[in-house]
Amino acid sequence: MTRIAVRDVPPRAAWALEQGGVHPLLARLYAARGIRGADELDTRSSALLSPEKLKGAREAAVLLADAIAAGRRLLIVADYDCDGATGCAVGLRALRMMGATVDYIVPDRFTLGYGLSPEVVQLAAARQPDLVITVDNGIASVEGVAELKRMGIATLITDHHLPGDSLPEAEVIVNPNQPGCDYPSKALAGVGVMFYVMLALRAELRRRGAYANAPEPNLAALLDLVALGTVADVVPLDRNNRILVAQGLARIRGGQMQAGLAALLAVAGREPARAATFDLGFALGPRLNAAGRLADMALGIECLTTDDPARAMNIAQQLDAINRERRVIEAGMRDDAELLLASLDPGNRASLSLFDPGWHQGVIGILAGRVKEKLHRPTFAFARGNEGELKASGRSIPGLHLRDALDLVAKRHPGLLLRFGGHAAAAGLTLNEGRLAEFEAAFEKVCRELLSPADLSRTLETDGPLESGYFSLEAVRLMQQEVWGQGFPAPVFADSFEVLNQRLLKDKHLKLKLQKGGQRFDAIRFNFADSVPDRIRAAFRVDINEWNGTQTVQLMLEHFEAA
Repeated sequence: MTRIAVRDVPPRAAWALEQGGVHPLLARLYAARGIRGADELDTRSSALLSPEKLKGAREAAVLLADAIAAGRRLLIVADYDCDGATGCAVGLRALRMMGATVDYIVPDRFTLGYGLSPEVVQLAAARQPDLVITVDNGIASVEGVAELKRMGIATLITDHHLPGDSLPEAEVIVNPNQPGCDYPSKALAGVGVMFYVMLALRAELRRRGAYANAPEPNLAALLDLVALGTVADVVPLDRNNRILVAQGLARIRGGQMQAGLAALLAVAGREPARAATFDLGFALGPRLNAAGRLADMALGIECLTTDDPARAMNIAQQLDAINRERRVIEAGMRDDAELLLASLDPGNRASLSLFDPGWHQGVIGILAGRVKEKLHRPTFAFARGNEGELKASGRSIPGLHLRDALDLVAKRHPGLLLRFGGHAAAAGLTLNEGRLAEFEAAFEKVCRELLSPADLSRTLETDGPLESGYFSLEAVRLMQQEVWGQGFPAPVFADSFEVLNQRLLKDKHLKLKLQKGGQRFDAIRFNFADSVPDRIRAAFRVDINEWNGTQTVQLMLEHFEAA
């Protein structure tokens, strides 16, 4: 059951924004998202929070500056998703700009798993580094850091995940979510944390006189990477993250981007001059993530670090092919999941734990997300991992902090979870295959305790009706140029329409002609093959459809009900 709701728009806030020069449509949308003054929309880089406020950033800068001065070998241990890849690329590019000798490794997710595990430490030690730097991982790697310390190798942790009960004994930890860090933006992605550490390093080198007779490195040139990783990791877009993303998008639209980003946009058929957060999250992010899901994320990192446009295009085409393969695998797994779900009544459950022996480890996270979106239940999808083990990726709904729920399961059932970690909305775990039913029951019990019946009903928040004058290409472009994302959602409107006609496109997408107050609209509902009533109340996004060189406004239906 999905309920269409309309966000409240505080009239005084909307009026204040209009008086501050904000377009009336944007003023209404921003006021509904908690913006109270035009100054909160300042996306100049000077409005960013200072690195000085981030616990450990200054100490990390000193550690890195000393290592650079001594000619020590640095090694980045990256994560295998888009956030980890962009964070690694930011670290490599920035450190090389500042004179460091630096290389990287990225663990194979299928053989070595996530984070700075003892197995990954052996791989890292083979490179004989003096300092290991993690990006987007490490906050839970107590054993791995201890093993590096025994080898005489220093460790700098940069991460944004929630810590466990104890912290690794690294030389320095930079993580806005670590105990004792009062940094105002807890929502930095892994790439954002690395970018801030690089800002602090440049400031430290400046203090040491490194740029007295030489130009400073332009770290703003890396903001396209920061924007991509921030949007793709679906972290909340608080004000600081919106500034990072806005600055990155401005560079992309101005043609100032890494060769790899330009190539990825090209293979995705997107125009850099019109790039939006949607392109970062749904065109570029999945192509990079596909490398980590099915192949080797080193391919994605190479795409982001090469300055050769031809090489970047060659890699981007490989990533595009891997992503197409990922879609085929995912489609098959989704069919399997539909069969599993047919035997379940989600109405009587507070959670879902799904497993099929043939499922691919690299795609279970996407599958869990699709099932969660469809059935509005916290969902874990399992696949076979190492001998006798199952690995799961989970996605949650508002009202359930997934990592905290797993922590509760682990405390109540010691030894059940071999490993776990994650965020409020997404988490992963490993357990012995024979204990899947035990986990399913334990997780269901926790979810029943923590979720209310209202939490299990999906509420689709909308911005209400769109004024008739704003069904225009200009208004759509105006909205698309803004920064939207997790915690600061893109506009979705709701209104009632008469259905003039409807037909199926490619046997799976419903095309409609709608009418309201004398205006007619083209509309589409993707992956929906049923018919709709003659009158509907619909939640919809407005988009631009391009056909034979002609652009028209099209409504993208998210949900509808009989009016």
